Amino acid sequence: FLGGEKVSGPISILALRSALQPNRDTVFFRDGVRRIDFVLSYIDDKDERKQERRREFEANLEKEGLELETEDKSDSKDHKTYFLKIHAPWNVLAKYADILKIKVPFKESDFPHGREVPLEFLSCPFRLPDSIIHPQPDYFTSPFDKNKVEFFLISDKSTFFPPSTRNRIVYYILAHCPYYSEGRKDREKTGIKRLLSNGTYTAAFPLHDGRYWKKARNSEPESERYNLYKHWARFLCFYKEQPLNLIRGYVSNLVRERLGVLLVEVARERTVWICFYISKEICDAEVGGSILMCPLCDKKCPFWKLNSTCLSSWQSHLFDNEGTVFFAIFMGIWVTLFLEFWKRRQARLEYEWDLVDFEEEQQQLQIRPEFEIKCTNRRLNKITQEMEPYLTIHSRCARYSLSAATVLFWVTKIIAYRLAVYAAFASIIKDPMRRIQLVGRFITPQLATSVTASCINFVIIMILNFFYERVAIWITDLEIPKTHLEYENRLTMKMFLFQFVNYYSSCFYVAFFKGKFVGYPGDYSYMFGKWSKLRNEECDPGGCLIELTTQLVIVMAGKQLWGNIQEALLPLLRTWWNSRRGRHNPENQYSRWEQDYILLNFTQLGLFYEYLEMVIQFGFITLFVASFPLAPLLALCNNILEIRVDAWKFTTQFRRPVASKARNIGAWKEILNAVAILSVVTNAFIMAFTSDMIPRMVYLYAISRDKSMKGYISNSLSVYNISQIPKTNMPEENWYDNSTVTCRYRDYRYPPGHMREYDHTMQFWHILAAKMAFIIIMEHVVFVVKFFVAWLIPDVPSDVKARIKRERFLIQEYLHNYEVERLKLQLSASFITEPHSETTLTPDMTLTSDKLEVLSEC
Repeated sequence: FLGGEKVSGPISILALRSALQPNRDTVFFRDGVRRIDFVLSYIDDKDERKQERRREFEANLEKEGLELETEDKSDSKDHKTYFLKIHAPWNVLAKYADILKIKVPFKESDFPHGREVPLEFLSCPFRLPDSIIHPQPDYFTSPFDKNKVEFFLISDKSTFFPPSTRNRIVYYILAHCPYYSEGRKDREKTGIKRLLSNGTYTAAFPLHDGRYWKKARNSEPESERYNLYKHWARFLCFYKEQPLNLIRGYVSNLVRERLGVLLVEVARERTVWICFYISKEICDAEVGGSILMCPLCDKKCPFWKLNSTCLSSWQSHLFDNEGTVFFAIFMGIWVTLFLEFWKRRQARLEYEWDLVDFEEEQQQLQIRPEFEIKCTNRRLNKITQEMEPYLTIHSRCARYSLSAATVLFWVTKIIAYRLAVYAAFASIIKDPMRRIQLVGRFITPQLATSVTASCINFVIIMILNFFYERVAIWITDLEIPKTHLEYENRLTMKMFLFQFVNYYSSCFYVAFFKGKFVGYPGDYSYMFGKWSKLRNEECDPGGCLIELTTQLVIVMAGKQLWGNIQEALLPLLRTWWNSRRGRHNPENQYSRWEQDYILLNFTQLGLFYEYLEMVIQFGFITLFVASFPLAPLLALCNNILEIRVDAWKFTTQFRRPVASKARNIGAWKEILNAVAILSVVTNAFIMAFTSDMIPRMVYLYAISRDKSMKGYISNSLSVYNISQIPKTNMPEENWYDNSTVTCRYRDYRYPPGHMREYDHTMQFWHILAAKMAFIIIMEHVVFVVKFFVAWLIPDVPSDVKARIKRERFLIQEYLHNYEVERLKLQLSASFITEPHSETTLTPDMTLTSDKLEVLSEC
């Protein structure tokens, strides 16, 4: 019999030895009873100071009531690493659950579980089975009180607190436990974070509950990690719902609903007749083929025929039409609906996960070690009555001023650099384009130029991201935030500002600057003056909207593709490299703590980059959705993939994170609201100034005699005398027909020979007035609807409000009844045990009479 199972046949000595040795792939102490709640690792490098710190720290942990067990380095695979296993007994868990005000059940909920939804059976294929989810009864909860244990529904003390809560309690103790002797007052020598930073310990982490690739045996408890990997992390489960409660029970601080952007596409009614006339005129050999256009750049760009842009004009009108206006308005309202329903979802999760009235934990408000080290001044804290470090007002003002100046400098530098690089690359790439003609069936030189410049721009974005991230961290460190919460909030704002400028500056340039300040053939504008020879870019003959679409698609899709590859490939390679030593060991002899030790550490800012990625994506699909209505579809496809990539990463490549609670998404909520408001403005300006919709409408309703688009192309192009073009602007090869004396360009100016030659026409001012009116009307309509919808939809659902009120009422009622019953028992016991005398009245007897009176009242 090996391991309780009957086997037959020859048995090798190695197999017999492996079977006789205890199973080390476990989450329990050697006695198999006490659960391992946390693990510390260290390498004994004979440093006496580190040894002293460890002795004092571990002694103080034992004084707190924690139980420790050490695995000698001889039992580890590298024969260098010690592992300290920590177990929290019931009395410690009860004490700190009381201190942290952890909510636990005291009564099963009497509220109905939910309303019956019509056609609910249709959602069954998208749900996970109850055997996986393990739905729990709904309970009313109250903060734990160690002196009222009987008040709570405790059936088994060993399983009353789930592993995530046990880990959280132990980590709280580790974060506040000092490593100085009892007689000394080195208050700054406190916490596991300091010990990790100075190398006393190499790692501190809770354990995964088992192997993700193998189901637990019948004698072992079910592995939640295995269930999460099988039913959440696998890509074949992409259509299944997110098991939020299961994730929450395993790693509380990973529970967040992705800002998964829903696919929102509406049937947009195309005004086909407008596109037909415009494309027909451009592609017509007699109309577009007879129009000679002025060169798009100096020297290298030739004169060209308008009908060479037939395909690009058709592509542009796929998105540049009247239906886009309604889609942009709809998206402005959709953003509000998204955020409002997110608030309602968040409020429901706050109640279900016992986060109502939750305040940030002390570990979030704990003073950062860097603040204590760099701030040598001390002052009395009026609340704790202890001396604590502080930053003087002069130093704070100087650091904040330097930080603000640095941020402003880098943001300005990013904008100038990015715009100059984008324009320079576009100009350089255009130089070899000697003819405006088709390169392939669906590619014109203009489109090739736009795609190539966008690809180069994307590469520059990814390179600059590496530097801007470090600049943001350096600036935040310069300010010396006092607490971890302050540090994260400040870093959030700086990082988002840098990323916002880095990712969106090129899109803003194409949307609002390119082609707007070009000048005209006799008086072109240059980016840094004529000496730079960088002429301000003109839009593609099909319009700037198609270039904005190209830029947006490449940057957005490229970022998502590169991000998923980076998130999946790098952790896999690092984990493989760390685990190569233990691969050939028997599974039961490769200890659980060593398997988790080689995994990647989930840092405090682990979710920070996930949120940042989602918010940047949110900006892409809202700020510029008018130029590319399919952006939500790309976001949806990306999120379906990335949810599984993140799930795979969290279950297989990272250590189990330390549980920490948060009521909401913090500073990201305000950033999302700001982006939502800005998106209304940007989409209104895109439709007014980047799209050609307003000029077409003005021509249709104010210029055209037969109320058609016939003649629009000729009306939208101004005329210039070729003989007046300066030699510096003339192409090197004059291939145009000598009989042609004029060329056309995109603008509304008077023709040569007019008394106001080359000045803007009245139609230009009419179109400008129409654009400004459109912006004002669209913004006001969308903002009124947005604020009305936000006011109409309550942030907290009515049933959640009722549940919260019901729970608070029951807490008061049950606590009152509990106290009364306990008082009865105490008075009864006191009455029975006290002696009585019928003849002598003593003070004790008087007290007993008072107790009887109280008892009768009860």
